[in-house]
Amino acid sequence: MRVLIAKSSGFCRGVQHAVDTAMSAPAENTYILGELIHNPNVLAQIAGRGIKTVENVSEVPDGATLIFRSHGVGQAVYEECGRRGIKVIDCTCSFVKRIQDIVHDLSDTDKTIVIVGNAAHPEVVGLNGWCGGRAVVIDSPESPEIASLADKNVAIVSQTTFSEEKFDKIIKNIEKVCKKTVEIFKTICYTTKERQREAAQLAERCDAMIVLGGMNSSNTQKLYEICKSRCDRVFRLACADEFQPETIKNFKNVGIVSGASTPLAQTQEVLFKMDNNTEVKATNEMEEVVAQMDNGQSKLKRGQLVTAIISSATDEGVAVLLPFFKKEILLEKDEIDCEEYKAEDYASKVGEEIEVMVVSAANPVKLSQKIIKQIKEEEGKIAAIEAGEEFDVTCTGFNKGGLTAAMGTYAVFVPAKEIRMGYVKELDKYVGKKLRLKALEIKKSDRKKEIIASQRVILEEEKAARDAAKAEKEAEFFANIHVGDVVEGKVERVTNFGAFVSVNGFDCLAHISDLSWSGVKNVTDVLEIGKKYEFKVLKIDEENKKVSIGYKQLQPQPWDLVAEKYAEGDVVHGKVVRIVPFGAFVEIENGVDGLVHVSQISHEWLENPTSVLTIGEEIDAKILVLDPANKKMTLSIKALLPEPEVTKVRTRRDDEKSDRPRNRKPRQARDDREEGEFREWTEGGIGGASIAEMLQNKNDN
Repeated sequence: MRVLIAKSSGFCRGVQHAVDTAMSAPAENTYILGELIHNPNVLAQIAGRGIKTVENVSEVPDGATLIFRSHGVGQAVYEECGRRGIKVIDCTCSFVKRIQDIVHDLSDTDKTIVIVGNAAHPEVVGLNGWCGGRAVVIDSPESPEIASLADKNVAIVSQTTFSEEKFDKIIKNIEKVCKKTVEIFKTICYTTKERQREAAQLAERCDAMIVLGGMNSSNTQKLYEICKSRCDRVFRLACADEFQPETIKNFKNVGIVSGASTPLAQTQEVLFKMDNNTEVKATNEMEEVVAQMDNGQSKLKRGQLVTAIISSATDEGVAVLLPFFKKEILLEKDEIDCEEYKAEDYASKVGEEIEVMVVSAANPVKLSQKIIKQIKEEEGKIAAIEAGEEFDVTCTGFNKGGLTAAMGTYAVFVPAKEIRMGYVKELDKYVGKKLRLKALEIKKSDRKKEIIASQRVILEEEKAARDAAKAEKEAEFFANIHVGDVVEGKVERVTNFGAFVSVNGFDCLAHISDLSWSGVKNVTDVLEIGKKYEFKVLKIDEENKKVSIGYKQLQPQPWDLVAEKYAEGDVVHGKVVRIVPFGAFVEIENGVDGLVHVSQISHEWLENPTSVLTIGEEIDAKILVLDPANKKMTLSIKALLPEPEVTKVRTRRDDEKSDRPRNRKPRQARDDREEGEFREWTEGGIGGASIAEMLQNKNDN
């Protein structure tokens, strides 16, 4: 018997990426939306890690992690995850993403979108979700929906795993019916096409075909249909366990094809179940897929992850079978990921799959399971970083272009312009400091793994968030504050012109002139930093974000309390604060002044009050008149002085005896003197004018 194996065996690239992600992502609070791949064994391994599979986003808790499988999802799913804070690890196949973009772009045009595929398939459901569910889904050349396209402009895409042969027939029928434009996007995945082409070639040459893959796998079903149409004997197997060697022992040529969700190890197991003398060859039209099984190590590379099957266990370690290896390879006990190795524990696991890493591809091949955990955790973190998660590293160096660091096996580079918001001149100052970063680009190759990252984007995002929060807070503040309101505020800082007071988190200015009725030189004479006071809102300037508040406006004015403190006839103590020709002003307390008229300073005639009083001098005086309503207080110093004992009165006779001639003016002339030429002095007149009146009279003169 000759066995021919299709070249395109094992996982496709999209499925491999999804499986690797699910096997390496942190399992805690992580979910998968829908069945990741159509393979029970792989799904069991993923479930064994503690990752749950759900059918709807509503089953995922807010803030959890959700893995999207390679089939992709609709736009609404992304939006719901965003609203609920669900972190997405997107494993959508790159080919599917391309179709999603096409459908989304077409949704804004007048064209009717046609999706060729199975309407119930997750990929098709997801594609339809990028055009609001308005697409026409067609899965057969005889579909009645084709007739409805006659008078419409049509744009056609296809499910990536759809039969190419069937797709071509559907297109021809649409073109026959449609009278307007028909735009065709050939979106069947090239790997799907290749698998289908290989399946057709093998089925035409072989007496029997084995189609290996999950029973609910769409692409595997297409392979089965292709083989069935070209070969009479086709065996459909969900997994290698279902294979019975006796079913094919009488056939000369047997072909094996597998679906995109079928791991290569499944094909390997089928081969191991065949007779050891079976000749395994590749088809002539394809590159050799399976070399002679003893040459399998030529396909291995250092660092490669390989799925192995446990074949036996000894005290030295576990013997495993690798794909395309006829002999067993020893996985030494020191390289097994377990707390304590016991051969009997692994003897019960014979036939199970385990993942190992190739430490050395030379002969003999060396494997390790222990280092996989670390690398898987790293790759899980890389997947999260790739999805936009923030990470931090410590800067270890710099070059002319920026800063350098490392995270596990990945080099990290931060360009100079991405360090902060602004130019950075001295890069050396960042060495040894922690950097908060987001990935701009992740490069992976056999030679180098590198993350190009930015700290600036984080700082800009945080600034934008702060500005938005501040704007929202300010809008709320100005919507709820009005001139005349009494508000409570905390004194945050003072200047020589006033105090900045926090009112509901907003800085308001209390000018020094609005702190006290009597005036102050220093803000701290009235307000204490850190303390809360009540203030009155005086002015609001929303456009310039300014609010003026006053403290004195809520305090009583000094004259309001004078009637309670003083009465006419009281003797008060004060300080001379100003002297004018008609008297002196005496400060009784802050904001309360009294006038001592020149006639009330002394019993003697005074040409000028300065001959007796000086500014700053403290004196006692008696209150003669008190008028709080008009803020007037008249004082007398003379009233507290003893009366003179003798007062000499000049007589006419004395005048006649005087040698000095008397040049008296007529009475009328004396009465006609300018008012400004004499000063009123009457014993009873006490000049009860207020300060304002005195100043007004002076200005009028």
